[in-house]
Amino acid sequence: MISEEVAFAAMESRDPRFDGWFFVAVTTTGVYCRPSCPAVMPKPENVRLFPSAAAAQVNGFRACRRCRPDAAPGSPEWNVRTDLAARAMRLIADGVVDREGVAGLAARLGYSERQVHRQLVAEVGAGPQALARAQRAQTARMLLESSSLPISDVAFAAGFASIRQFNDSFRQAYATTPSRLRDGAGPTPGGTVLRLAFRPPMDVPAMLRFLGERAVRGIEEYRDGVYSRSLALPRGAAVVTVRHVPRADHVLCELRLDDLRDLTAAVQRCRRLLDLDADQQTIDAFLGADPELGPLVAAHPGLRVPGCADPGELAVRALVGGQEAARLVHRYGRPLTTTQGAVTHTFPDLATLAEQGVHGETVRALADGTVTMDVGADPLHVRKGLLDLPGLSEEAVACLMMRALRDPDVLLPHLAGRVRETWRPWRSYATQHLWADSP
Repeated sequence: MISEEVAFAAMESRDPRFDGWFFVAVTTTGVYCRPSCPAVMPKPENVRLFPSAAAAQVNGFRACRRCRPDAAPGSPEWNVRTDLAARAMRLIADGVVDREGVAGLAARLGYSERQVHRQLVAEVGAGPQALARAQRAQTARMLLESSSLPISDVAFAAGFASIRQFNDSFRQAYATTPSRLRDGAGPTPGGTVLRLAFRPPMDVPAMLRFLGERAVRGIEEYRDGVYSRSLALPRGAAVVTVRHVPRADHVLCELRLDDLRDLTAAVQRCRRLLDLDADQQTIDAFLGADPELGPLVAAHPGLRVPGCADPGELAVRALVGGQEAARLVHRYGRPLTTTQGAVTHTFPDLATLAEQGVHGETVRALADGTVTMDVGADPLHVRKGLLDLPGLSEEAVACLMMRALRDPDVLLPHLAGRVRETWRPWRSYATQHLWADSP
């Protein structure tokens, strides 16, 4: 948690940069808000501050209907930190608790359930079950507002075990019923269309162009500034299409899912792919103060670090190159039931590629978990494991750490002569400006 002095200053100025960093609960109304909520400023003695929406809900507060605090961008802290709490938060956001329970979360992290619970309560004010429950409620809200699914289907798609649990959690989170929330919200034809929020500035066209220029035929398409790609999710496949909205604090994201229960995982993968949770104003201010980088940042404000939809896919692409990756897609990838333009397949899973002998030992090590690159992995262990595998250069490993593991401070070997130590801890972002400045 930040200091109360900073928190109240952010509330007085309605500063949106702090949305997601902390949440403001008002004891007289029972409502919790974003720091930037336009409502009348509460008296300090009536305010409680929480480090997460789940913590506010556990303590009996419901989400403000005006500022939608539960839909705020995620805390950028989890992008930077690599400790137990940060890795747990990333896994919970990806839906691990819904799919594998708290026991599965603890097993992935290598700690006991009790240790994980204690650490999360200390850091974010809520345990893994409460965090997952708050996320389910937010997923349900998105589905209610963007689809014509029956409410019972929404409940199970969001990860709730029963209608009763769904209704109870929804009332606790929003102080209303699902049917009342849906009143007046018209469903969008086709897929599920969402607004994925970010903290400005963000050069969305540059991000989509970067991904589009490296698109692999069959799984990605970039046309007229719109980027689409397939996703291989825990329960099925999906196609995501991302569009820039001028002068907005969100991107427009359309998801076509084989199984709506994959919505949470799909949203989180889109957020990581586009680096939507970065505290970009802080990063640009830090790098912009440097004499060499300052002009580059001023010329291209809001440049972010492109992520990836699947770390294993990115590792294989680093091994074989774009043309060979396209060949693998059409030979071993799974055809989509619903295509979107040139997006016709998902990328082949690592187990299939290992069986076919693609890059031998390296792909086998990624497929059997010898080296694990999921969002809960320890980056230091991953880097060492990748460097020990044949076929991956130091440059490739650095790119994987930057894009797949979301390390904000990666030094690419070929730029070592241009990158300064004083650019820590944001050298991955400095790299984007150096690339943009290259002829």
